[in-house]
Amino acid sequence: MQSGKTTNFTAVIAKMADVRYRLVIVLSGIHNGLRRQTQVRLDEYLKDLNPDRWMTLTGESRDFVEQTLEASAALSEEKTVLAVVKKNAAVLDKLIRWLSKPNSRKALASAPVLIIDDEADQASVATGRINPLIRKLLSLMPRCTYVGYTATPFANVFIDPTQEDLYPKSFILNLPRPDGYFGPEMIFGRDAVEWETADEQGPPDGYDMVRLVAEEDVPLLRPGSKEPADGFTPTMIDELVTAVRWFWLATAARRARGDDGHSTMLIHTSVKIAVHESYRAPLQWLQKQAVAGLDSGHPEVLDEWRNLWEKESSRVPAEDFDRTQNTFDEVLPHLSEVIATTRVVLDNYRSQDRLDYSDASVVAIAVGGNTLSRGLTLEGLVVSFFVRGATAYDTLLQMGRWFGYRTGYEDLPRIWMTPSLAAAFRHLATVEHEMRDDIDRYQRENLTPSQVAVRIRTHPSLRITAKMGAAQPAFISYAGRRLQTRYFKHRDGDWLDSNRQAAENLVQEAVRHGQVEDLGSARLIHDVPVSLVKTFLSRYQVHEDSPDLEPSLMVKYIDRQLTSDPPSLSMWSVAVVTGEGGDARLGGLDIKYSIRSRLNDNNAERADIKTLMSKQDRALDLGLTAAQARAKSESELVALRNSHPVCHDRGLVVLYLIDPTSEPVNQQQSADVEHPPRTELGAAQPVVGLGITFPGDVQTKSIQATHVAVDLTDVESENVDEALGVDTEDMT
Repeated sequence: MQSGKTTNFTAVIAKMADVRYRLVIVLSGIHNGLRRQTQVRLDEYLKDLNPDRWMTLTGESRDFVEQTLEASAALSEEKTVLAVVKKNAAVLDKLIRWLSKPNSRKALASAPVLIIDDEADQASVATGRINPLIRKLLSLMPRCTYVGYTATPFANVFIDPTQEDLYPKSFILNLPRPDGYFGPEMIFGRDAVEWETADEQGPPDGYDMVRLVAEEDVPLLRPGSKEPADGFTPTMIDELVTAVRWFWLATAARRARGDDGHSTMLIHTSVKIAVHESYRAPLQWLQKQAVAGLDSGHPEVLDEWRNLWEKESSRVPAEDFDRTQNTFDEVLPHLSEVIATTRVVLDNYRSQDRLDYSDASVVAIAVGGNTLSRGLTLEGLVVSFFVRGATAYDTLLQMGRWFGYRTGYEDLPRIWMTPSLAAAFRHLATVEHEMRDDIDRYQRENLTPSQVAVRIRTHPSLRITAKMGAAQPAFISYAGRRLQTRYFKHRDGDWLDSNRQAAENLVQEAVRHGQVEDLGSARLIHDVPVSLVKTFLSRYQVHEDSPDLEPSLMVKYIDRQLTSDPPSLSMWSVAVVTGEGGDARLGGLDIKYSIRSRLNDNNAERADIKTLMSKQDRALDLGLTAAQARAKSESELVALRNSHPVCHDRGLVVLYLIDPTSEPVNQQQSADVEHPPRTELGAAQPVVGLGITFPGDVQTKSIQATHVAVDLTDVESENVDEALGVDTEDMT
């Protein structure tokens, strides 16, 4: 997972050395491969460029060992001492003993020390051996700065902040995502989050890079949890064969583009070594058959390769990345050599034949488990075949090695996985975006992690992390929020009919109690009693993929506001949108159908319309024209509602009666992130969409909801400049 962590902490080390930090210790994961890779990079970017300024205690093939030179003699203003150390109890014990000698303790009293904890959520948190050793190491150094890096900080933000542990006391920062970086959103898309600031098109839906492996085929690829791994023989199902062949085609395309860099395919089905071994022979047989087929020159063989290239290369346009797509005839001359030079590498803690990128232009199919699932960069990763199960956010994200830079071949990466894994990664993309947004907001407001805890959205079947620590249910406010339905059970007639009846009843009763105003774009009903809105929300059904739009939570929040001081939400506005379709009626009001086509995502049970509510619809009751509302930002519209003489304490319900056919308005849309392919809605009957807007300021009265965070109630305020020991931590 190339996330820029190593580059960032290398720069931090260099800056600290410039201000005469005497000792830098990098805690680099728990595997030799990552420690070695980190050592090589730091040597290259630091020691090799200025050898007189650095003294290294570790090497590419040498972890920390007992030193003949005492630390007191090594620490000087002329050189910075660097050690890249594996998070291993025996190694840390040796380091602690070396630094614990009387003369060393005396030298450390005045020596600034930097500790970089790479993969800071692994082994460092809630472990019986490593965590106490890291804390003991820190206790030896009165002038120590501790900075932790991880792509998945879930366990770290759940450390009990009231204890002398590694909770990030001073700051949490997001590393900026550089141009050209492929993160979860780019591949899986995401759902809208609380503080969505995107335009009306909503959040991105990802490039068409994910290919599905049927859940029922997984037992063909790995043994069940209670089945013996010895003797298992994998079935080379069509999807796996296609994945391997696409890897070879994509690598050949890179060669045709003049790119001779490393190219890797990841196959990750199991942590069991016997299963890894079982893939060697089938993959080598597939390689042999592919070479023989191309050598034969049979037209039907070439047609198979040509068809696969043309089918896949058209699904992610190279033009989206300012590149010209290759023809098959340009790719073919490189294909045989790519296949013939491919190495099948089984990378696990027992194997001798590990991934090695020291040679030029390595082409490898890597089959492995945990050694490939964290920290270690798979150079030139093009294709992933991933059906490994996981039960926690951090485990799943760390196993997703496909996030990173793909410069020059951005259109070629593909991932094969099960539908449940693809859905989980989409959820995690939403979680990450929301978490990053929280962290950025706290930083802008100059708040420390000891003042405001990072919230993390929960999932019905995935744990956030195995190390929940001091995590408690968080409280979420609907104040200032605009929510909208995105997913519908479009084939379920009873579900659709129930929602229409709920909307009919609301509009009929609202007209009877309130005043109707024709806005042209909508019929607006003023002065609607809250009891009607609560009844509607109790009857309206929301798709299970929209947990933030849970009606029972909104009713609970409304009840809390009704009893607050001062009370609010006792009166509402209800708007029924007049769309661009044919004539229709809802609750006795003459309107027109709204047109909302769905994304063509091959999901037969769920329609995803992506965006229901336009930005100006949240201002229907504020007296603005559509153009005036569009010209304002979301935050400006929130502020306008809160200062409005009538609507400052009123909510707005917006109903859309959607044409069941709803063909796409623009049939020429291209299959890119901004304009994913669409198809007609194809609903069993008209669909009722719901948008709802709440007044109020963020961080006001709240209710327990779908997030968790640590409890900061008992954390004392502290002057960071005076803090000693564990002083700073950077979670990325």
